[in-house]
Amino acid sequence: MSMQDMTKEELLREKEKVQGKYDELKALKLKLNMSRGKPGSDQLDISSGILNNISRDDKMVGEDGMDIRNYGVLEGTSECRRLMADMLETTPDKVVVYGNSSLNVMFDTVARSMTHGVLGSTPWMKLDYNVKFLCPVPGYDRHFAVTEFFGIEMINIPMNDDGPDMDMVEELVNNDKAVKGIWCVPKYSNPTGITYSDEVVKRMAALKPAAGDFRIYWDNAYGIHDLYPGEGDKLLNIMDECEKAGNPDMVYVFGSTSKISLAGSGIAALASSKANIEDIKQKLSFQTIGHDKVNQMRHVKFFGDINGMKEHMKKHAALIRPKFETVLESLEENLGGLGICTWTKPRGGYFISFDTLEGCAKRVVGLCAEAGVVLTGAGATYPYGKDPKDTNIRIAPTFPSVDELKQACEVFVTSVKLASLEKLLND
Repeated sequence: MSMQDMTKEELLREKEKVQGKYDELKALKLKLNMSRGKPGSDQLDISSGILNNISRDDKMVGEDGMDIRNYGVLEGTSECRRLMADMLETTPDKVVVYGNSSLNVMFDTVARSMTHGVLGSTPWMKLDYNVKFLCPVPGYDRHFAVTEFFGIEMINIPMNDDGPDMDMVEELVNNDKAVKGIWCVPKYSNPTGITYSDEVVKRMAALKPAAGDFRIYWDNAYGIHDLYPGEGDKLLNIMDECEKAGNPDMVYVFGSTSKISLAGSGIAALASSKANIEDIKQKLSFQTIGHDKVNQMRHVKFFGDINGMKEHMKKHAALIRPKFETVLESLEENLGGLGICTWTKPRGGYFISFDTLEGCAKRVVGLCAEAGVVLTGAGATYPYGKDPKDTNIRIAPTFPSVDELKQACEVFVTSVKLASLEKLLND
């Protein structure tokens, strides 16, 4: 029965029962953390072989003849560029391999645009107007933190079941020269888990920006992160579509092995048009003489090629799929049909997006914290940490064990019920 159909007397009786359950859970003094999308230790264990697959007796020379222990090769070794190009579905000449963090690459890309412009355009910091970025919401909090750091105005773009509201995107991008970028997590989006439809990708690639230095920041963090290998979502290739639409320079594609190999010691890469890559390399030459080529060789030896990487991802899926299913089963069993919430059912990625009744998300997160379960802060999935309706909560199932998840879910569903009953009674 929907809680919204209950009489006041029924709501009061139900609240008394739920409050009792919540008090019992609180008394357990749990200490569980579901705040970030971190790999579990078991996931890191399957990649630990990468730590000792190179020895002092190995020939430390890449296929291009470069001693990988030395300076040089700004864009990355040939074999690692090929591996990352295959992961990002492009060609090696359109890829630069960096250090371990794609977030760092995105930060640097925005910073370069601020100080030195894009392909010869006026640096953003020297413009006589405020730069704007479009932010599909709910979205990735660290994206929003980057643009907020640089004082860039962020505009919320609602997410539909197939991606951002493209009518709104087209209206803003095509008519406002201050709009310089849009953040995108196109496959298994953070936190909704949706994948952009072919139509959305094509419309994105066919934008006609008022600003010549507008760029799509295409953070394909979960491009091969299927929970059900062989049944994963398909994402159209944005670089190919931009080429077809006559906009080859309009997109930066970011990716990394952070949730494929070791989260803190992976490899990040940027893919883009040849013109963008040459511009980036020229500016990057003032920043570094080359990234960690020994780590690049480790990764190439460990995976072999993209097929080896995809096989490795099946091991990840086998470890985290039961965790997602545990959460989704608990939500359906305890909250299904109550009319107080909705949630996504992703087929890949790292998150589940959960929406409460309006005005309840902060209360739910607070109740969970009091009972020993730490969630991502309510509002974090919106720019400036401000969810206008206070409804969205990001659930990150990957780090805890299944047993810990069962406990955390019990606290979570009880907190949702309690916050919802309070809201309905107050209304």
